[in-house]
Amino acid sequence: MEWIEAKVDFDAETTIAAEELIADVFYRFGVKGVVVDDPAMEVPPGADVVLEDDVRPSVNAVSGYFPAATFDQDQRRRFEQALKSVSRQLPMQQRIFYRSLDEEDWAESWKAFFWPEKVSARIVVKPTWRDYHPSGNELVLEIDPGMAFGTGTHPTTSLCMQLLEKHLRPEDRLLDVGTGSGILMVAASLLGAAEVHGIDNDPVAVTVAQQNLVLNAIPADRSRAWTGDLVGGVTACYDVVVANILAPVILGLLPDVRGVMARDGRFICSGILMSQQDEVVAKARTQGFQLVEAVDQEEWVALAMTLDPPGD
Repeated sequence: MEWIEAKVDFDAETTIAAEELIADVFYRFGVKGVVVDDPAMEVPPGADVVLEDDVRPSVNAVSGYFPAATFDQDQRRRFEQALKSVSRQLPMQQRIFYRSLDEEDWAESWKAFFWPEKVSARIVVKPTWRDYHPSGNELVLEIDPGMAFGTGTHPTTSLCMQLLEKHLRPEDRLLDVGTGSGILMVAASLLGAAEVHGIDNDPVAVTVAQQNLVLNAIPADRSRAWTGDLVGGVTACYDVVVANILAPVILGLLPDVRGVMARDGRFICSGILMSQQDEVVAKARTQGFQLVEAVDQEEWVALAMTLDPPGD
C-alpha cells in the first residue's frame, strides 16, 4: 500500500496552539494521529543517548499520512484550504510538503523523533524500539502506538498520569473512557490498580490498547478493552474513571459518568483548554461533582473530581 506524507512546517508566536490547530485539520480529514517535530525536544538521562543536531528537527512541523488511493487532487485542495483557514485563526507562516511512501517507509518514518519521556513524577513512557534504564522508583511504560495513535507524551496524557499518581489507590478498579492506545490503563495498572478496563468507539484503537496491555505484561484477568460509545452499556461501578478526550465530549459525558462510579469514586478528565475549565467545572457541579485538584501544562488543564456526599 502506498501512502502520502503531508508535512506542514510552520512559524508562529504560539507554537503549541499552532500545533493543535494544524493537527485538528489532519484529524478532520480522517488522520487518526500526527507526528510533531519540535526543535526544542529533549530526551531524559536514562535514555543513554545524546540528541545530536543532525537528528534534531530543524523546524516546527506537523505531519500526517493519507492513503495514496484516496488522497486525490480534490481532497488535497480541501486540505490546503482548511490549513489556510487555520492561519486566519492564528497568524502563522506555513509550508506544505508532500512525498510518497511505501508501506515499509510509512511504518518507520514517523519513529525517528519518538524518545523515552518522563511524563510524571514516576512514569517514563518508552517506545518499544528505544532503550531506557530506570532509576529510583521510576515505572517504565512500554508503548507501540502504531500510526493511528499518539505517543502518549502529549500534555493532556501527562496531566492525566500526574493525577492518577496522586488519586489512584492500591486495588482500585479503573475505567478509561476513550482509551485510544490504552496508555492510561497501563499506567494505572503499573501504579497498583486491581483492574483496568477501557472503552473506545474505534475498534482499531481497542486492538492497539489490547496489544499494549500485553506488551506491558498486564494480566488478562486484570484488564479488558472493548468497543463502545462512552459509558453506554457499562453496568459495573469503578473507583476511578478517567477520560482524556475533548471538553465538548466531557460536557456530554458528565450526566452519565456518575452512574458508573463508586460512592467514593474519583473522576479524572483532560483534553480541556484552560479557557474551557470554568465551563467544565460549572457543568460538573450541576451533576454533583466537587473539584479536588486542577493541574495544567502549557495551555491544557486536567481535573480531578469527586462526587458530593449523599444528602448534599
